[in-house]
Amino acid sequence: MLDPLSLVRLNDGVVDDAGLQGLGLVVALDGHADAGRAIRQVRAELLDTLDPVLVATFDADQLVDYRSRRPQVSFLGDHFADYQAPRIELFRLTDGLGKDFLLLTGPEPDLQWERFASSVVLLAGSLNVRLAASFGAVPMPVPHTRRLGVTVHGNRPDLGEGISTWNPTAEVPASAPQLVEMRLIEAGRDAVGYSLHVPHYLADAEYPQAAVAALEFLGAALGLGLPTDRLREAARRIEGEIDAQVAGSEDIQRMVSRFEERFDDHVPDTERRSLLLDPNDDVPDGEDIASAAEAFLSGRAPEGGPDETGG
Repeated sequence: MLDPLSLVRLNDGVVDDAGLQGLGLVVALDGHADAGRAIRQVRAELLDTLDPVLVATFDADQLVDYRSRRPQVSFLGDHFADYQAPRIELFRLTDGLGKDFLLLTGPEPDLQWERFASSVVLLAGSLNVRLAASFGAVPMPVPHTRRLGVTVHGNRPDLGEGISTWNPTAEVPASAPQLVEMRLIEAGRDAVGYSLHVPHYLADAEYPQAAVAALEFLGAALGLGLPTDRLREAARRIEGEIDAQVAGSEDIQRMVSRFEERFDDHVPDTERRSLLLDPNDDVPDGEDIASAAEAFLSGRAPEGGPDETGG
């Protein structure tokens, strides 16, 4: 393997700051599992509101397959400009409580996963990262009328106790963040990951509820006060749009009812509709459920999307 740290360009004016030592690390690499566009929303919210300071940049030319994920460029009448090169970066951010943490973000590498993971492990060691927390969102045959489920993984069982709603044994396609988590644990670092379960008929739309849940889990794990107000408001607007769109459908109502039954059988505590609602809020009736589901299936999900079994 080529030198992993040759992938990394450090910001010398920042990296030697003693305040970088012993921080928590959020891993938010976009490209594999981002149902509801959760990763993109979380990344945008953190970078827009928490005064990011660049700590390190990774050599995206070595890591990204441009032909499979072509960058954008602007054409201005007679010439090209504003080439948007992919960027994989490590930032220091400061939460609303004045606590610093690190954010590794950008596109998930297509190439050289082991070398990339090794570079992250070496950086984590040099910065004495106390806990690395990653997250993703996967489409699942679950109803939007129940709280978002989550699968917690890593080597910190205390951070998943009473939280995980589904912990299967299965073979799944791998991702670079998963490999980073494994290599950090092998190197003796603490790591935790949260895989959120997004209703598959909402997976292709921007679903702020998933981003809110991710920020809540990350904040609890790392002891941070992460911003959610704007995303909560966006989620309320989305729910309003769902209710206002298409009238009820018996087929969709039956589908969602089956999802509810399966969810209730597996997760008894379903009093909350989502992380946006208080325990005293009412679950919508069948007409509201059907209207919401059909609105997204007919107006937001792509044609030929998954069937009710999630296939």
